[in-house]
Amino acid sequence: MTEPKTLDLGVIGNCVVAALIDRNGRIVWHCAPRLDGDPVFCDLLQPKFPDAGVFAIELRDLKQKTQQYIDNTAVLVTTLTDEQGGSIRVTDFCPRFKQHDRIYRPAMLIRRIEPLSGTPVVRIRVRPLFDYGATQPSRTLGSNHIRFTVPGAALRLTTDAPIAYIDAESEFVLTGPVTLIFGPDESFTASITHMAREFQERTVEYWVEWVRYLSVPFEWQEAVIRAAITLKLCAAEETGGILAALTTSIPEAANTPRNWDYRFCWLRDAYFTVQALNRLGATKTMEDFLRYITTVVALHPDAELQPVYALNPSGSLEERNVPGLQGYRGMGPVRLGNAAFAQRQNDTYGSIVLAVAQMFFDRRLPRRGEVALFEQLEGLGEKAAALALTPDAGLWEFRGRARVHTHSAAMCWAACRRLSKIAGVLGLDARASYWADHAQRIRKAILEQAWNTELNSFVESFNGRDLDASLLLLQEIGFVAADDPRFLGTLDAIGRVLRRGNHLMRYVAPDDFGAPHNAFSICTFWYVDALAAVGRREEAREIFEGLLAARNHLGLLSEDIDTATGELWGNFPQTYSMVGLIVCAMRLSKTWEEAFWRGS
Repeated sequence: MTEPKTLDLGVIGNCVVAALIDRNGRIVWHCAPRLDGDPVFCDLLQPKFPDAGVFAIELRDLKQKTQQYIDNTAVLVTTLTDEQGGSIRVTDFCPRFKQHDRIYRPAMLIRRIEPLSGTPVVRIRVRPLFDYGATQPSRTLGSNHIRFTVPGAALRLTTDAPIAYIDAESEFVLTGPVTLIFGPDESFTASITHMAREFQERTVEYWVEWVRYLSVPFEWQEAVIRAAITLKLCAAEETGGILAALTTSIPEAANTPRNWDYRFCWLRDAYFTVQALNRLGATKTMEDFLRYITTVVALHPDAELQPVYALNPSGSLEERNVPGLQGYRGMGPVRLGNAAFAQRQNDTYGSIVLAVAQMFFDRRLPRRGEVALFEQLEGLGEKAAALALTPDAGLWEFRGRARVHTHSAAMCWAACRRLSKIAGVLGLDARASYWADHAQRIRKAILEQAWNTELNSFVESFNGRDLDASLLLLQEIGFVAADDPRFLGTLDAIGRVLRRGNHLMRYVAPDDFGAPHNAFSICTFWYVDALAAVGRREEAREIFEGLLAARNHLGLLSEDIDTATGELWGNFPQTYSMVGLIVCAMRLSKTWEEAFWRGS
């Protein structure tokens, strides 16, 4: 009997490719040759070809399964045990380590299978699809490999297991370790057994070393480390773009058309990711993102910025439905591309400026911000100043209406305010005054038109009455202080209107698709952060612990949570959600000094 799809998945990757692996050790999602590429393993979204789009290692008479990461790494271990006590261990990873003064990160999946006890009988099924599930490839066998080809593309499985067993998908007794390498159509000249073992050792060493230099909070260290590694895996190192998630079209709730392709770089989401990793001291992602932004701006010097770009910033994001995939649990459509690229989302300018601003203040960085970079940012600031008080789709990307959204205006204010501070650091007093004047003008308009006296709260758009969770960020970006009566009133109003148990809706007013059903995880994290900021720490800790409990078995979160069942929905793993976990843990944790250095 086929088990229903869930988001109880682990993720492996190396900042070029990634894969999602279920509790049975089946690779159910993997895009090639990049994070935003063709999902050659697409079982997660139910391809129309039965039992295809999967890389499965099956144990006969499976009785028990366990799964965990090797500590502080992106190397996943799945242990399967049969009814007779026989067991195998499957170790999955994407190679990533330092070699020849650079990071070696091939578009490659490595699977190592080892017998642990008994006489385990296994079957290996490798069934990639191409063209978003629409095309079954031709297969060509070699002495130790299988090539999967379609016109214009080829992938290769190289193994030291008997090719005849894998080609026939027949069962065999696993008497010794087996190595499976899936990736580009390239041959290997060395022993893949020894190579895979060495690559695993070096990949483990890389991640352990990377984690070693994170400035983690005293409490919830394991959760924060897993969130940080996951954010890193969503960053495409080659271009510097950061994906919002690794998947497309996982619905926000059951049987809803709210399903989108998230395998692109939203400039807003990237800002939050950069901010979280910066707090942990992992500033390299910010430096890579600056390269990405520099390219984006150079490609569109005079145009308004899109809110979202492909990992290659010149790539197309035209949205279309793909017929070869039926969707998560059959809940289509499955989308390729995202029409949000054509929207105006004015908060984008503030997101970029805030993401890059640390370059001017952090003395650890080998490349510091300088006047040339500031002048580039000023171009974005001019657009922020001009668009701050104009209608847009907002950060929730409404497809059917435009308003002057409070969050968008506040982020434009933040861009101008931060530019003023940067100019001050650079000794550019006239520019500092110029940007301070713009910030003051925008702030005055927000206070006059986004404050609702009757509700004793800020509202989501000028002269409106609706609330949304983005208002919680007003204290985070410094627009109002946490103890400002206007923020306290807003926090109370949001708690009354948007809170559902220990979860928060992003808004409750109907949108293009009706009223939202599930809670948006990042909004609950924003609520936790706001509660902590105003001194309601015990309440914040209680809700935060509930969010930690909502993670899957490997500590990962998607975009949404069903408040009635606790089930995860939405694209996975969601960078927004992992960012929220990091920020709240750092806000709520005891300090190392009080908990350890001076603790009992």
